[in-house]
Amino acid sequence: MPPITRRPIIGVPSARYADSWYTPANGNAISYLRAIEAAGGIPALIHQTADQDVVDTHYQHCDGIIFAGGTDIDPIRYAAARHPKLEAPDPQQDELELMLARRAIADGKPVFGICRGNQLLNIALGGSLYQDIPSEIAGSLNHSKSTDQRDMAYLAHDLELTPDSWLAERLGATNLRINTLHHQALRTVAPGLRVVGYAPDGVVEVVEGTGTSFVLGVQCHPEELWEQADRRWARVFAGFVERAAG
Repeated sequence: MPPITRRPIIGVPSARYADSWYTPANGNAISYLRAIEAAGGIPALIHQTADQDVVDTHYQHCDGIIFAGGTDIDPIRYAAARHPKLEAPDPQQDELELMLARRAIADGKPVFGICRGNQLLNIALGGSLYQDIPSEIAGSLNHSKSTDQRDMAYLAHDLELTPDSWLAERLGATNLRINTLHHQALRTVAPGLRVVGYAPDGVVEVVEGTGTSFVLGVQCHPEELWEQADRRWARVFAGFVERAAG
């Protein structure tokens, strides 16, 4: 691929951070933005709004979109009843991100989903989720182990990748250790996605698109790994930014 001559703009939809009395904030973890910058892109936060003109303008300026981690997605989005362990969803975030994901994939704009973002891409294309791994998958690993360690870069379990996957090629490996900070996982994998990575307990960890659009979803948090814990992930962000540059 030729060198990037123009730094592509990578949209990052925002989460809502509420306070007991202060005005709620929109934003996302600085680690996503720093990973994009280091890879040669320009991160652009997309705030939560119902104004379609504003959303359209954000979208048109973006060359690619990263869907970040965050709260659980409302299971009404995949026609399921709420599990007792479900975390409180954010309906406006769900609506905005699902719309952006479907639009970007249809338009061939590169998308990269991380943790919640991985789950969101699956739902956007017609898949479903396990809403709580410990109570729905017998014999599962502790997929919240990095959370329990209070260390987002804690390498908790192995990831096994399909050798012919884009991610394995970028990482230069088919087996590696990853962090884990999630209690949900892909259940029914959507049409248009193929599973290319599993945890040792069989939980789906990585999906890639089967069409012409660049679609990548990972259940771990590489934005917390690329700088120190496992610098190979920097090549993944760089590869995504290259795709967005065209």
